Amino acid sequence: MLDRWRDPTSKARESLDVALPQATGFSREVVRAGLAHALQGWTGNALRAVVQRELGNGGGRDRQCTLAAGFETTSVLLAGALPTPTLLAIVAPLAVGSPVLVRTPSGDPVTARVVASSIAEVDATLGACVEVVRFGAGELDALDIFLSAECVVASGSDATISAIAARIRAARRFVAYGHRVSIAVLGPGALTSSALPETCQRLALDLALWDQLGCLSPIALYVVAANPSAIDHLATGLAAALARAELQIPRGRVAIAAAAAFAHARAEAEVRAAAGRRVAVYGSPKDPWCVVREDTDELREAPLYRFVRIHPVADLAGLSAALGTLTPHLAAVAIDGFGADSPSVAQQVAGLGASRVCAPGRMQAPPLGWHHDGQGILTPLCRFSDLEVD
Repeated sequence: MLDRWRDPTSKARESLDVALPQATGFSREVVRAGLAHALQGWTGNALRAVVQRELGNGGGRDRQCTLAAGFETTSVLLAGALPTPTLLAIVAPLAVGSPVLVRTPSGDPVTARVVASSIAEVDATLGACVEVVRFGAGELDALDIFLSAECVVASGSDATISAIAARIRAARRFVAYGHRVSIAVLGPGALTSSALPETCQRLALDLALWDQLGCLSPIALYVVAANPSAIDHLATGLAAALARAELQIPRGRVAIAAAAAFAHARAEAEVRAAAGRRVAVYGSPKDPWCVVREDTDELREAPLYRFVRIHPVADLAGLSAALGTLTPHLAAVAIDGFGADSPSVAQQVAGLGASRVCAPGRMQAPPLGWHHDGQGILTPLCRFSDLEVD
């Protein structure tokens, strides 16, 4: 089924191509590009490799083996509007033999039903193990029935996760994916005249895909030990790259409140620039993107929808302090420009709490088996039994 989804002419992809823009507000170009980018490595073989890696049994060693089994039922409470997390959230319980009850998110009522339909087309029996439901946030009786499954998987804000946890009865497995954000960290090598154009192009792709609304979208760029003019050149180049990206994968609809937050953040940066700070705003008020060149490492509001701030930071030791309370929420960090020091930098960044460290341009294309929130894809969905045979 995953191999079919990788085909842009498949029924599932064509269904999303038509219905998802209307339902979510993403442009059709963003949907096409985002799915093509994200699904590159999501193959049937990749899923089998994840099963083997996480659940492979060592039955031939020391007369001991480990049995893994999915729960009798898994309820999946979805959030957001990106289609790939929905696809994986439905496929993962099935891979461990657990039927799935799925509640569609308000931001995307389409993808879960397309996934269920595509599974049924491949295997009718397996398709019968997926049930997609929809009910309102205020329908607490329906929610409590939904949460009575032996395993509950939920995504959403930290407040949503806390509210769900409070309603789950004891002796239920609860797998939670709360609020997460991503950033990029650049070293001197990414800012050279020869490297800068590619750096900007890759970062613009990470920002433009899914209109910066996913947990893997960078909300800020941190530039380590760079002189001010190099940061200015980066901001200029990134603004130009976002302008080009808009021509190929235009931004979709923006709700009134989100548009107001975007405009407010831009105007606030302009006020600081007018006050004599070394702050610069790139792009006009009419542009569907904005780059702010900041003069400190102070973390500020991230209104999303292709709005990004570039912060200077003295060194990696200061990065943790600059991120402050953001570190427990780090999903991915893109690093570039550190040359031979890249492995060491990756380890330092991982130490800040990031569950994924990658190159710019790859933030929106995680491997199928990446450790989302530091967890395995399948192991949280299973019961394990160690059999020790004399």
